[in-house]
Amino acid sequence: MGIEAIAPKPKLSVPGKGNKIYPYLLRDRKVSEVDEVWCTDITYIPMATGHVYLIAIMDWHSRAVLSWELSNTGDTEMCLRALAKALQSGRRPKIFNTDQGSQFTSKKWTEEIESNGIRVSMDGKGRWMDNVFIERLWRSLKVEKTRLWSYETIPELKEHIDE
Repeated sequence: MGIEAIAPKPKLSVPGKGNKIYPYLLRDRKVSEVDEVWCTDITYIPMATGHVYLIAIMDWHSRAVLSWELSNTGDTEMCLRALAKALQSGRRPKIFNTDQGSQFTSKKWTEEIESNGIRVSMDGKGRWMDNVFIERLWRSLKVEKTRLWSYETIPELKEHIDE
């Protein structure tokens, strides 16, 4: 009958073959100041025809979203654009935490992080709790904005997310 759940499918964060996996640096760490740790993640948002990818960069201490980007391709370039926006403020975290998705294990991403003097941290495999703050952001965004409306265009969706 073609009936299918609208929840994300398993294995959305798959490391790129041969890419380096970094250790998780935040176990038992108490984050006590702004810009001590930033995190990021990608989610997808269904639209009337297809879906788009959304990345957000967040400060762990303040829970503030520092930048975000929408794209119809969930590639490393989208992630680098979001990172560049976040870094434009002149702020730098000590540690940047991601999952083990191919965008974040890519050489382009990790080199950009490390070239800014930031240490790379990655969640354990299948450990969504290691990046719980951004996972909570996705839940709030989807419940409050994206599941209540149907979006026809990316600019229309962008306007709603911007709110």
